[in-house]
Parts: sequence; structure tokens; C-alpha cells
Amino acid sequence: MLELKTQNITKRYKEKTAADDITFTLKNGVYGLLGENGAGKTTLLRILCGILAPDRGEVTLDGIPIQKMGAGYRALLGYLPQDFGYYPDFTVKRYLLYLASLKAVPRDEALRKYREMLELTGLAGEEKQKIKHLSGGMIRRLGIAQALLNDPKILLLDEPTAGLDPKERIRFRNIISTLGHDRIVLLSTHIVSDVANAAEKILIMRRGKIIENKEPDALIQAADGHVWEFVISPPEADICRKQFTVCNVRTEGTGLRMRVLSEKCPFPDASRAVPDLEDAYLYATENREVL
Repeated sequence: MLELKTQNITKRYKEKTAADDITFTLKNGVYGLLGENGAGKTTLLRILCGILAPDRGEVTLDGIPIQKMGAGYRALLGYLPQDFGYYPDFTVKRYLLYLASLKAVPRDEALRKYREMLELTGLAGEEKQKIKHLSGGMIRRLGIAQALLNDPKILLLDEPTAGLDPKERIRFRNIISTLGHDRIVLLSTHIVSDVANAAEKILIMRRGKIIENKEPDALIQAADGHVWEFVISPPEADICRKQFTVCNVRTEGTGLRMRVLSEKCPFPDASRAVPDLEDAYLYATENREVL
């Protein structure tokens, strides 16, 4: 079993600290990296890939710094960046086989993996299509396919469901759920539902720091007792938004049903709600400001 470890990783861009003294260990399994846009997730993934060097700290695989492993580390790696490069005039087949050759996958193995990836990502039947004619969701699935071509032992996915429709998102989550038994999978996203059912552990990133590293049930348990629901009038709702972190709001009759975070009962008719992972994520990122 591989062990990918970061030790005191720090990266700064002028006045902004994108990664701030980050330490964690990943072993086989599916991990979610949650955080709002700009939290530093992409910077962290680029450091884990070896594309970007940290200002301080190091990344090791089984105790060996990845910078010293060179091509040996890259051979174990599958990476889907937010904006992955492709050749618009290449067909799906040409592109995947070309990427397989760059990843040094033997020809016979490349053909087998190519067909397997078409089936896995729902691109079977599209192999003769030029990439420029694919939909945004299909291009994203092509990116997932290329990341898996070399059967990587470390799979890093940056916002992999961007551009996917609801059906494709479900397909993707089902794919990811099957991959973690014999490899490290780290999925970076700002969408909680992407990792709710797939991730065994969730790292939450805020302003360059990892503020939580727990199993989903432990995150939910931490939010228990702090989530409330009540129905109020629209004018009262405007006041409520200024006082509490709002998890959800929907119309109910002539009023609004609000779901908020609060340490104490926010309104006389409010009742405690059973938290879900979205509530837990908001609680983890906002609990320093919860009333």
C-alpha cells in the first residue's frame, strides 16, 4: 500500500499564501478535497503532481521525496487538471492512443486500456469524433479517460465534474467509487455532492489551510445540534441572512423555510434539523463565525 505524504507544504504568490503549512497522509482510498474557489486546491494538486515546487516543505511517496523520483513518480500518476490540454482536430481514438504513448504504455496494453476507458466513461461509439465536435461534458469525460490510461496508483482530479450534466455527474461518482480499493484517489471540488457518497475521508481547505481531515460521518456529527429550520416571512428572512449562515432556503406557503447554522435556537418556532454533509461543510468553514 502506497503512502503519499505532505509535510509542512507552503506556497506563496506575492501577498497571497495559497498553501499554508499543509501536512497530511493519504493511503489507498478515495479522498475529497473540498473548498471554495480560491481556497488553494489547485495549487495543492499541482504540488502533489510535482508540476509546482513548494516554497517550503516536501511531498514524499513511501518516504522518498517525489522530486527525486522523477519519471518513476510520473509513471504512477494520473492527473486531470481543471483545464486539460487537448488537440481539437484529433479524434477521440487518436488522442487517447497518443496520450498512452506519452505515458509509455505498451501498444497492446494501450489498445486494451483505450477500449476499457471508452466503456468506463461512456465514450464508446464516439472514437471517430473529432474533439472539437464533442460537448463540454464529453470533453470532461475524455479528460477522465486520459487520466486513467496508465492505470495510475495515484489519481488526482481537479474539479472533474465541471461541465457535466446531472446524469453524467452520477456516472462519474459511480466510476470513482470503484477506484479506491487499490490506489490513492484525491478529488478536488467545491461541490459537496461530488464527494458525499464516494469519499472515505474529506479534507476541507480554507484560505490555504487544511482545516478538517475527517470521515464524512465525523464531520456531520460535529455539526449535530447546530442546524435549525423554521418558517418566516420574506422581510424576516432578509434580517436572518445577516445574522446566520444560511444552509438552504425554499418557499413554503406565503413564507420561507430556512435552514441555518446557530449555536442556540434562532427563533421561538425553530427546530433542530438532522445535518447532512453540506451542512457539515458550512459548519466547518463558518463555525468561527456562528452565533
